[in-house]
Amino acid sequence: MQYDMVGGGPAGPEDDDYGPPDWFAAVAEEFGPEPAEASVEALGLVSASELPTGRRRRRSALAAEGAEAPGDGRRSGPGAAGHGGVAAPAARARRGRRDEGRPAEGGAGRGARKRVEEQGDPESRARDICLRLLTGAAKSRKQLADALRKREIPEDVAEQVLTRLEEVGLIDDAAFAAAWVESRHAVRGLSRRALAQELRTKGVAADLVEQALVQVDHDDEEDAARALVERKLRSTRGLDPQVRTRRLVGVLARRGYSEGLAFRVVRAALEEEGE
Repeated sequence: MQYDMVGGGPAGPEDDDYGPPDWFAAVAEEFGPEPAEASVEALGLVSASELPTGRRRRRSALAAEGAEAPGDGRRSGPGAAGHGGVAAPAARARRGRRDEGRPAEGGAGRGARKRVEEQGDPESRARDICLRLLTGAAKSRKQLADALRKREIPEDVAEQVLTRLEEVGLIDDAAFAAAWVESRHAVRGLSRRALAQELRTKGVAADLVEQALVQVDHDDEEDAARALVERKLRSTRGLDPQVRTRRLVGVLARRGYSEGLAFRVVRAALEEEGE
């Protein structure tokens, strides 16, 4: 005898006319919106106790193609939109055909926006790029010029836009340098030499760099160096004195302090700690 699995249990050849797994949905469509009032015989079913596998079996040909439910015009059977029917795959196929050629969200949207920007007026593009960059933080003129060059803005257009932004005060290398020195010296404890190197890297003119460094004198440098050493003293306790000295001097050297100033500040801090 040959068996296969129907609904999770063994079934024999007499079960060939079982309905689809959602037979109750097909019956509901065949007999209208109130199937609860119909009798078991009217629905064309037999009780579960009369079947060897404990499932109801349809006697009527509910799966016959073209059968329509009375009153609502809906179709049942293989074409019905039920579990195991063909309507769902057909609907998926139709949706797939509609979606063909539709651009995907995310990367495609960004690509389209970039193409629109590239096709726009170069001057408008350059101005928009500069304004976006200036919104986050102040920038030097060289930083903005480098950004426009990367975006392939013509050099003459970039020069015109940058000059106009300088005229209205949105680009001010002197103010940028002063703010940079004040912030980096107070937060990171950088020396005058380190600050000057950073500003030159950002394209600030030499005279503007010197003008910005006026606010940091020799006493300010020494105070900043002493504060850096005091913060690092605790983490070096227990080490050999020479190792401690070398590490603390290295901290100051990486921030641009001269060798003489670094050794003087470190020796003074170690002597105060010993006392």
